[in-house]
Amino acid sequence: MWRNILGRASLRKVKFLSDSSSSGTHFPVNRVRGILSSVNLSGVRNGLSINPVNEMGGLSSFRHGQCYVFEGYATAAQAIDSTDPEDESSGSDEVNELITEMEKETERIRKKARLAAIPPKRVIAGMGAQKFYMLKQRQVKMETEEWERAARECREILADMCEQKLAPNLPYMKSLFLGWFEPVRNAIQDDLDTFKIKKGKIPYAPFMEQLPADKMAVITMHKMMGLLMTNAEGVGIVKLVNAATQIGEAVEQEVRINSFLQKKNKKNATDKTINTEAVHASEEIVAKETEKARKQVTVLMEKNKLRQVKALVRKHDSFKPWGQEAQVKVGARLIQLLMENAYIQPPAEQFDDGPPDIRPAFKQNFRTVTLENTKTSRRYGCIECDPLVLKGLDKSARHMVIPYLPMLIPPQNWTGYDQGAHFFLPSYVMRTHGAKQQRTVMKRTPKEQLEPVYEALDTLGNTKWKINKKVLSLVDRIWANGGRIGGLVDREDVPIPEEPEREDQEKFKNWRWESKKAIKQNNERHSQRCDIELKLEVARKMKDEEGFYYPHNVDFRGRAYPIHPYLNHLGSDLCRGILEFCEGKPLGKSGLRWLKIHIANLYAGGVDKLAYEDRIAFTESHLEDIFDSSDRPLEGKRWWLNAEDPFQCLAACINLSEALRSPFPEAAISHIPIHQDGSCNGLQHYAALGRDKLGADAVNLVTGEKPADVYTEIAARVLKIMQQDAEEDPETFPNATYAKLMLDQVDRKLVKQTVMTSVYGVTYSGARDQIKKRLKERGTFEDDSLTFHASCYAAKITLKALEEMFEAARAIKSWFGDCAKIIASENNAVCWTTPLGLPVVQPYRKPGRHLVKTTLQVLTLSRETDKVMARRQMTAFAPNFIHSLDGSHMMMTAVACNRAGLSFAGVHDSFWTHACDVDIMNTVLREKFVELYEKPILENLLESFQKSFPDISFPPLPERGDFDLRKVLESTYFFN
Repeated sequence: MWRNILGRASLRKVKFLSDSSSSGTHFPVNRVRGILSSVNLSGVRNGLSINPVNEMGGLSSFRHGQCYVFEGYATAAQAIDSTDPEDESSGSDEVNELITEMEKETERIRKKARLAAIPPKRVIAGMGAQKFYMLKQRQVKMETEEWERAARECREILADMCEQKLAPNLPYMKSLFLGWFEPVRNAIQDDLDTFKIKKGKIPYAPFMEQLPADKMAVITMHKMMGLLMTNAEGVGIVKLVNAATQIGEAVEQEVRINSFLQKKNKKNATDKTINTEAVHASEEIVAKETEKARKQVTVLMEKNKLRQVKALVRKHDSFKPWGQEAQVKVGARLIQLLMENAYIQPPAEQFDDGPPDIRPAFKQNFRTVTLENTKTSRRYGCIECDPLVLKGLDKSARHMVIPYLPMLIPPQNWTGYDQGAHFFLPSYVMRTHGAKQQRTVMKRTPKEQLEPVYEALDTLGNTKWKINKKVLSLVDRIWANGGRIGGLVDREDVPIPEEPEREDQEKFKNWRWESKKAIKQNNERHSQRCDIELKLEVARKMKDEEGFYYPHNVDFRGRAYPIHPYLNHLGSDLCRGILEFCEGKPLGKSGLRWLKIHIANLYAGGVDKLAYEDRIAFTESHLEDIFDSSDRPLEGKRWWLNAEDPFQCLAACINLSEALRSPFPEAAISHIPIHQDGSCNGLQHYAALGRDKLGADAVNLVTGEKPADVYTEIAARVLKIMQQDAEEDPETFPNATYAKLMLDQVDRKLVKQTVMTSVYGVTYSGARDQIKKRLKERGTFEDDSLTFHASCYAAKITLKALEEMFEAARAIKSWFGDCAKIIASENNAVCWTTPLGLPVVQPYRKPGRHLVKTTLQVLTLSRETDKVMARRQMTAFAPNFIHSLDGSHMMMTAVACNRAGLSFAGVHDSFWTHACDVDIMNTVLREKFVELYEKPILENLLESFQKSFPDISFPPLPERGDFDLRKVLESTYFFN
């Protein structure tokens, strides 16, 4: 229509009028054509599938209830006044007709526009667009403003104290933070002021100058307390090099964010024309204008377009990484200032008449450790906190900044080595732990090759979780009353015995032994209390959220882990009991059955080894106990506490009770993840690799009336061998003595850990230590020497029984070891590619030493060298390769379940979904296992070795059996 109208006016000139004047400027009709052609009529013709407002260059924006208008005019017709005065007589009729037809066409567009004026409700990540962007804003604040918030809180409390001349009633740890904040901040500020005078003379100055003193003070205090709670050296002590590195890293990370936001704020101050109302501009338009980087970043930050912001920061920001040496120097200086300015004193009531005992809260010490399997020792510096600080550590989690909390919206999809997951916090798709070769290989791997891994990690990260408030409330009650229930540690310390008189040497010797044991026990309790407090604090932070997400990445072998370290589904029974799927689904008949099986599995104690129908019968026979556990978990019979996984069992009891009490149990909604676990999964992978019939039978690759229990079978074999040895003459066969002593000790529990870890390369000494630990727990022998020798014998027999039962696995393990030995002997790291395309490089290299002089001491940084650790490369290859296969199986299952519409979570060899979807997941995981092992995995591995190391001759592949893999599809208890 428009084209016809314009065509008929092609020989005329039209006059456009402004709002304020009746006089106009003459434009040729081509100008009209240009303006009108900017209206995308295809959107109108197609039911306005594209909002025409967004497509009109010459039209103003409109709101509901208003019509389309030309910029500055009421209608298109009003924009045309008359023809050229010189030609008025000859063209007036044609122009009038033109105006009439344009008015009709404009009215038609108005009607269409009114229908399109209410935009369809956009749904993002299962929620409305407005809600999504609100949560996105909160997520960005969580990632970028936590340190600023903590610093601001300290400043505000201090200002309030000065104004009111009163000390606020604060929790113990918060009062310590507040007392340290001002002197530490002032000391850092003094350093910053000194840097201006001594420019270029202090090596760490250029780095510290990039962040305000108050932020550095807060980061140093919070990171130090966090490290003292969670490090490997024990609670209350941390290696100086570790503390310096992590504090330096945290400062650098904040500098990167802070410098970027400062540039953005400066730009905002000068650019007053930003359209802040256009919150959700089109991503395509933004992408096309990336050459205006800084201006775009400003606009995008206003609009929460975070993915584009992150890309632009990488592309255009001039920030250069500091490097580990600079991090350590900054961290060491900040620790020094903390030690010099953070003091503590006992409560006033502990003073006598003397002056108050004011002492440093932290001190530097040195420790000497003997290196494992060597006679050499090494001395290292460490930071220890005062006992008064240590006393409050397990209560400090709620006052600390906890980074990498679960995300409020789905994580960004992975698109590269460091592109994905969090918006601003550094996120890496693989945990390389400084292994340079692995990092380089990952960065060079084509994105297309890694796409299956990225998709699997995105799937795991998009599973939405929430806090089970009923279980959390109960845990909080137990914890507030001192713990000691459901596996929670006692919140009270073991009393230290009083020192006796030194005259009685025997008593004094016993006292020293008992004191040492009590101190060790208290340290362990303290560590566990800190761990529980961190988990509960995260749960409290997230409990009022509708849902949250765990971004995942992989270790170097390809096993997936949540990035958040404390409260996640890979954690303890406490974590798993507190967490549940956000989405609820009706149980259905199948789901009700699986929920009952799940309770039996969690109760364990042998019940989980029964046939499914017997597990259901067990649950149904304990319905009274289940109802009592649900209604009165602490006041009732406490049946749930007898379970092996008590908090998960309680959560399932509550769910089943609610379902059975409802009018329609099968319609009851369930959020509980139901687990399907592999049967000694490592041996399942070996049996599939070797097509081993005997091994397949032992680990449920074939169906049976009830699940086969490999641990019981190995225990039976061990007992049979020991019975034969016990009949020998001790004089000619010394082990006969130990065989007789061990006959009453052999059971499933004694051999379980050794069988489990055999597939992951447990050595003879490792097996011996495992069995020795079991015997000590039972108090079998009083004599330590007898315990040691009996453990040696039992370990040897257990490994012998394993080799007999899993001959194919032993042959494959030997082949793995031979190949790795040959590769490592040429000073090469063993490397391979997983079935999903993930490149793996074993990181075991001899560490080099790089000395860095800091203000505290000379620190030794570990640096990767070119020399591989040949023995470690060899012994680790078999377990690492099997881990890469079980990781591949889990990822393949995750993606397939997601495509089938299931919620999915995975813990290595334990796959979780809703009760109503377990049957579907069981089918999928079996199909994916068969699909995985129908590939020529060992052949591909050998071929990759030969291609990577053409000058090396490798041994031939081991012989394999003729087990039919497709029997796995029919195996009821393969995963159960």
